[in-house]
Amino acid sequence: MHVEATTDSPLATGADTVVIGVFDGEGIPHDVGERTLGSLVESGEARTKLGRLAVTHAEGRRFVLVGLGDRSEFDAERARIAAAAAHGRAREIATDTLCWEVPHHVGDAVVAGLVEGTLLHAYRFDRYKHNDDDGDIGRLLVSAHHDVSGPVRWAAIVTDAQNRARDLANTPANDLTPSRLADYAAGLERFSGLTVTALDETAIRAAGMGAFAAVAQGSEQPARLIRLEYEGPGAAADAPRPAFIGKAVTFDSGGLSLKPAAKMHEMKFDMAGGAAVIEAIAAIAELQAPVRVLGIVGATENLPSGSAIKPGDIVTAMDGTTVEINNTDAEGRLVLADCISYARRQGCDRMIDLATLTGGIVVALGSVYAGLMSNDEPWAARVEAAAQASGELVWRLPLHADYADMLKGRYAQLTNLTERREASSITGAEFLHHFAGEIPWAHLDIAGTAFDVHRRYIAGKAATGFGVRLLVDLATRSTS
Repeated sequence: MHVEATTDSPLATGADTVVIGVFDGEGIPHDVGERTLGSLVESGEARTKLGRLAVTHAEGRRFVLVGLGDRSEFDAERARIAAAAAHGRAREIATDTLCWEVPHHVGDAVVAGLVEGTLLHAYRFDRYKHNDDDGDIGRLLVSAHHDVSGPVRWAAIVTDAQNRARDLANTPANDLTPSRLADYAAGLERFSGLTVTALDETAIRAAGMGAFAAVAQGSEQPARLIRLEYEGPGAAADAPRPAFIGKAVTFDSGGLSLKPAAKMHEMKFDMAGGAAVIEAIAAIAELQAPVRVLGIVGATENLPSGSAIKPGDIVTAMDGTTVEINNTDAEGRLVLADCISYARRQGCDRMIDLATLTGGIVVALGSVYAGLMSNDEPWAARVEAAAQASGELVWRLPLHADYADMLKGRYAQLTNLTERREASSITGAEFLHHFAGEIPWAHLDIAGTAFDVHRRYIAGKAATGFGVRLLVDLATRSTS
C-alpha cells in the first residue's frame, strides 16, 4: 500500500473513501458538516465508542465514521485500533484510495499510529496461496491542515519493515534456511550506510563459538552468524554503538530433547527475534537516522540426528565458559551466548537481545507484554521508554545472584537448564547475563508476543514482527 501525507482536504484528494474519527461529546469536524454526517451520530448508527463504525455516502464519496472514544484517553495505541477497524470496513467496500482525516489537536504519535494500524491490519501472508487475491486498498492518504509528512513517512517505513519481519517469520523452514536468511540480509545493503557480512559454520567454529556450533551440528543446513553494521550520516565516529542481537533458530525441533508434535509446526517462528533485528536495522538505514548500530544474528536449525548434541555433553563457549547440556531444547541461550561474546569483541557499548527464549514467559505475561531483564538501570529505562513509545510493551522481571547460582553446573561451569522447575525465564536471562558481564545489557523474551497474539490490528495467528518498532525507537533515542 502506497502511503503519503497531504495538506489537501479529504474531498480534494480524489480518495473514494474518507475516514473521519468521532470523539465522545464532540461534533464532526468536516466540511460536509453536521447536517450530512452528524445525523448518523444523532440516530445512534454511528457511535463514539472506540472502533465502532458507520458508513454513508455524500459528495460522491463513501465516508467511514469511526469512534475514537474519550479524547483524553486517545493515544497512539488507540489510533492503531481505530485505524485497523476503519481499514477492515474500507476493504470490505472495495476501497481503492483511503483518506484518513487526522483528528484536530493530536500529536505526531497519533498520526503515526493511524498509519501503523492501517498497514499492520492490511498485512496478509499469501505467498503460497495461488489465485487467492481478493484485493486490497492501493493508497493511504493522511490529510491534515499542517504538514504531517515526517511522522507519516517514519511510520510507513518502520511498519513496512515490521511486515517484512512478519514475512520472514511466517516463511516455512524449508524455504528460509540459515543461509537463505543471510542472503536475504545481504540484500538489504541497498540502504545507504548499511554493511552486511556473514560467518559460515567453518568460521563460527574457528572463532571458538563452541556453544553456537553445538546447536548447529545436528542439521545438514549450515549455520550463519549474520553481522549488520549501520553508520548513519552525521553520526560521530565516537558516538555510542548499541548492539542488537537476535536469536534466529529457523526451525527448532528441540534436538534430541524432542518437542511434542502437536505444536512443533510453530517452531518456524523461533527466528522471530533475529527477523526483528534484521528489519529494525534496515528501517533505521532507510530512515537515514544519524546513529551507529551493530546487529548480530545467530541463525541455525536445531534438529536431532546422529551428529546432534546430546544431553550430558559439555561445550566451550567463545569466552571460554564450559557449559553442560542438560536439555538440547534450551538451545537459544547457547546461540545467544556466543553472539553476545562476539558483539562484545566488536566494541559495542551496550546490548539488547531479542529471543523467543522460554515458554515460561508466556505463562507469566501471556501475549501482552514481553519480558525484560537487564543488568543496568539507565539502559533498562531506555528500553522501557522505547517500549512505551512504540506500543510494543515490556514488563521488567528481576535478576538476582540466587537465580544465577541455579545455573552452576555439576561437571562444568554452567548448565544450560537448571533442574529446578521454577523461574525459567529469569534463569534463562541469568545464563545470558553471565556472557554480557558488566556491559549494559537487556534481554527481551518475546516468546509470547512474537506470534499468535490478540491485537485488534494484528490479524490471524501468524507472526507479529514484535520488536521492530521498539528497536527503531531505541536506536534513535541512543544518540548520547
